[in-house]
Amino acid sequence: MMRIIQLHHPESGRQLALVDEPDLILLSSYSSVYELAKDALTRSLSIPDLVKQNRTSLNIKYDDIYFGSSAWSILPAFDHPSDPMHCLVVGTGLTHRASAANRNAMHEANPENMTDSMRMYKLGEEGGKPDNKQIGVQPEWFYKGTGTILRAHNQSLEVPSFADDGGEEPEVAGAYIIDQDGIPCRIGFACGNEFSDHEMEKKNYLYLAPSKLRQCAIGPELSIDESFEDLAGRVAVRRGEKTIWSATISSGEKAMVHSIANMEYHHFKYPQHRLPGQAHVHFFGADDFSFGHSIKLADGDLMEVKWDGMGRALINKLAIAKSPEHPIYVKVLHY
Repeated sequence: MMRIIQLHHPESGRQLALVDEPDLILLSSYSSVYELAKDALTRSLSIPDLVKQNRTSLNIKYDDIYFGSSAWSILPAFDHPSDPMHCLVVGTGLTHRASAANRNAMHEANPENMTDSMRMYKLGEEGGKPDNKQIGVQPEWFYKGTGTILRAHNQSLEVPSFADDGGEEPEVAGAYIIDQDGIPCRIGFACGNEFSDHEMEKKNYLYLAPSKLRQCAIGPELSIDESFEDLAGRVAVRRGEKTIWSATISSGEKAMVHSIANMEYHHFKYPQHRLPGQAHVHFFGADDFSFGHSIKLADGDLMEVKWDGMGRALINKLAIAKSPEHPIYVKVLHY
């Protein structure tokens, strides 16, 4: 499997590298996955071919960078390198049975009544994997923000002062670029921590939208040729030296009620999501998370997500904002 990683050096800036454990092989010509993908489209070449053509003889030790003992740092596995406002970060929910059960439990008033969350999941069970070239039922869709909210391995995910909570959501994230003809092109997949405010969402399902407006993390590596059929992984939360919760997780089409083609169609069917040059990061839903097991994360907890075949684990620290919330006043412009 080919995996690439985006790096940054305080003196030389951004750099792209090929993962070749235990080393990283620096690539010439490209400083970002975005540039690499654009060139592949322009030249009608595959990304693996371009990576092979641009391998250098410069190797650096992955451990030093991964554990934070190098001047190099890891960037999000994919982004828009020059204009984060043209990177759209979104996701689809209620795609996994466990996710639907957790959401149902949050809002269940009467065990005999089916919540809207479970109804949405059932719609996916019935029509989320249509026959070839057919359009299936649309999944739940949510907006997280622009590329400004993307964080990398070893970076903190912040719980803002106005939030009720913050918790990990271990997911697979897809990376996409829109070509000059407005056609979405999938580049690859990465480990993702979608990170949401579950306490806010629990109050009322209509708060789902603002509960998703949080930072998130992807990486450290982007898998170029990983299959989305059947993915196994593990999620853990560590507090100091102790693992306070962990679980095995599953994703991919085998574990989901929607096909990837159906999820992609219902995101990219909107013309505003197909602007040439646009970058997209799409989270495909979670199989399990600590909030569903009554775990409340605390300042300094480490969240770890690992998917088999996608390289090393993504680790982020939870950071609770220290500053109090301040009112935002709108300036009125008079002409």
